Amino acid sequence: MSEPVALKLTAKDFKSDQEVRWCPGCGDYAILAAVQGFMPELNVPRENIVFISGIGCSSRFPYYMNTYGMHSIHGRAPAIATGLSATRPDLSVWVVTGDGDALSIGGNHLIHALRRNVNLKILLFNNRIYGLTKGQYSPTSEVGKITKSTPVGSADAPFNPLSLALGAEATFVARTIDSDRKHLQSVLRAAAAHQGSAFVEIYQNCNIFNDGAFDQLKEPATRDDALIRLEHGQPITFGKDGQFCVVHPPGGFGLEVRETAATPAEEIVVHDATVNDPAYAFALSRLPGLDLRNTPIGVFRSVQRASYDSVVQEQVAAARAAVSETPEEQLAGLLAGGDTWTIL
Repeated sequence: MSEPVALKLTAKDFKSDQEVRWCPGCGDYAILAAVQGFMPELNVPRENIVFISGIGCSSRFPYYMNTYGMHSIHGRAPAIATGLSATRPDLSVWVVTGDGDALSIGGNHLIHALRRNVNLKILLFNNRIYGLTKGQYSPTSEVGKITKSTPVGSADAPFNPLSLALGAEATFVARTIDSDRKHLQSVLRAAAAHQGSAFVEIYQNCNIFNDGAFDQLKEPATRDDALIRLEHGQPITFGKDGQFCVVHPPGGFGLEVRETAATPAEEIVVHDATVNDPAYAFALSRLPGLDLRNTPIGVFRSVQRASYDSVVQEQVAAARAAVSETPEEQLAGLLAGGDTWTIL
């Protein structure tokens, strides 16, 4: 089999002629530029790439990608993308959604797409606020969050998107940040290579309604001690001088952070994204506090399981092989057949 011919596409080829209409300074601009810069690496013709979104600021994404796309219904992007992926396995299908779109009205669609392991790449922009509708609290807003819809503070406990995805046994789960282009593109690269559902949470700043929500992870003075950069096969240490590490607490559950200098090397957890049991990745997802200390980024889980669309395609092929007539002959027989109902 011959090697695929390089298409020699550039980031410019993936920029549409539409004016980008987000608020100046929005983190979506950085994500858009990173995705457009990454797309040529796929070496996939633009007509074989589809971006599907729901409703929200992030959901304007398909307008700005010079590929096929659909700005669909609030929360329903995973459902529409599932139909496309199942019927057109030749396409690279991407879903762009936000924390409100995906985790509120679209919650069931998201978890079932992940449960089924549909061959989709789902990018969830999490800014912990409703931006398009002007600053109401969202399913990821922290307890006590004061917004236009919660003037004395939110009483809701927020979702942890990664924990939710892992609870649905998503086969690929990752987190990255809008302002770290190198890291963002490395995660996109890993997600694109995954066969099945790839769920990527992207911390994204809304500078109008929730500005500075992730400053702890971005400011040079704090980010090194707050971020845990996961690397497969490497001990999990972090901090400006590697002074912190992650361990399994003796006789306990989950994971915890300790000082590296006081911890024997053999007790430090070596990151393995291929652990089949989601409990390990789930424990990683529970490390951050509300102040974002001890926040892991990178690929939490990447395991293999038959994708929904591949199973469906096999079923269709088996059904066709079981009959002697061609699909055209079967259709002609139905059209020329007698009544298909009986009146009693």
